[in-house]
Amino acid sequence: MTTASAPVTVNPRDFLAIDRQLGDEERDIRDVVRAFVADKIVPNVGEWFEHATIPLELARELGAIGVLGMHLDGYGCAGASATAYGLACLELEAGDSGVRSLVSVQGSLAMYAIHRFGSEEQKLQWLPRMAAGEAIGCFGLTEPDAGSDPGTMRTRARRDGADWVLHGQKMWITNGSAADIAVVWARTDDGVRGFLVPRETRGFTTQDIHRKLSLRASVSSELLLDDVRLPASAMLPEATSLRGPLSCLNEARYGIVWGAMGAARACLEAALHYALERQAFGRPIAATQIQQAKLAQMALEVNRGTLLALHVGRMKDAGELAPEQVSMAKLGNVNAALEVARTARQILGANGITLEYPVMRHMVNLESVVTYEGTADVHALIVGGALTGIQAFR
Repeated sequence: MTTASAPVTVNPRDFLAIDRQLGDEERDIRDVVRAFVADKIVPNVGEWFEHATIPLELARELGAIGVLGMHLDGYGCAGASATAYGLACLELEAGDSGVRSLVSVQGSLAMYAIHRFGSEEQKLQWLPRMAAGEAIGCFGLTEPDAGSDPGTMRTRARRDGADWVLHGQKMWITNGSAADIAVVWARTDDGVRGFLVPRETRGFTTQDIHRKLSLRASVSSELLLDDVRLPASAMLPEATSLRGPLSCLNEARYGIVWGAMGAARACLEAALHYALERQAFGRPIAATQIQQAKLAQMALEVNRGTLLALHVGRMKDAGELAPEQVSMAKLGNVNAALEVARTARQILGANGITLEYPVMRHMVNLESVVTYEGTADVHALIVGGALTGIQAFR
């Protein structure tokens, strides 16, 4: 004789019960970040987006909850798992891609570069302050004519006695004008090298990029280096080729794999709530087959993408994650998030274009996310190259 089991209920917010796959510490970290986003980001980010600003004091608040460089060990960093860091990125981007970008550039680009390639003196000088949000960092790789092909960079560094002299220009640099320290990559006679450029260095200036229609709650800047003189100690000693900055980008792409699903989840939740409340022809629009089909497809993409992010996170924690696998995950999850956002915008109708709802904001933000840290086209070619053994862009 068998005992009938209780019926299994489905949680619309976690349809495939992914939460059960997380450890207690991972849930705790996720919940801390989720609460921070609900309290500090969601009530304010619409206004930040509208006015194209983000309060710089947010960096210290993010440092206080331990998310800046949280996946790094020592020097004031939490030493959390890759999966826990990914969950934090998901929750941050459920608030706004610009906030997740601030954290990602700080931790996965600027701090990671110093942590991985810097001297002990450089680490001690910068990492504790950056982990606390007391110092903001940026990462200067992209140039006006060198985006997807960073090997063609024109910024150069030449020796002059014991010093280095940098000359060039960087473009689309998140945190640029807000940064206390810039990690700048330049071509030298010995290959591509990284340099730490403090904000007050003579010849180093920034100017913000205005009139953006995406990532408006984020600082995007141009870095100008006019014969910037730096001591030999400013060079990152362990980075000797383009592999240095590319490894940093791979760290940031990993965070995007998770973050995109945060934006997608926020759009799904907004669309579901709206569909249940909005009345048309005497009943909620959620009662119609066409809207239910849209919601079902959106939920599928959010749950599938979150499972993919979790799988990639477990692989990274095990030391088994290849860059090509990150490319596949970034390509799939950002494209899926864009489709979710666009479908949610349709469900909300005219209300979907206002900042009273998060959907249009997430949608236009994702148009940047699908481009930065490697465009969708480039990631498709990386995956294609791994499949065929033929590199199409070489």
